[in-house]
Amino acid sequence: MGVPEGRGALGKAMKELIMRWRETKGHWRDSNAHAFETRFIVQFEMDAKQAVSGMDTMAHVLQKIKADCGE
Repeated sequence: MGVPEGRGALGKAMKELIMRWRETKGHWRDSNAHAFETRFIVQFEMDAKQAVSGMDTMAHVLQKIKADCGE
């Protein structure tokens, strides 16, 4: 799997998680739900966004390397 495919897979998984979490929040509305969201969901979103940004950078660097090498 290349960088673009990995980025796409991560983006898809992130969207799926957020969609499922919204469904779950409709049924789970106590302080534990809020704590879970803060500790795991919000943190995952931030980490995933940073990973996607890093993947974008890596894809750009790899493209430049290929171009510089004549591929």
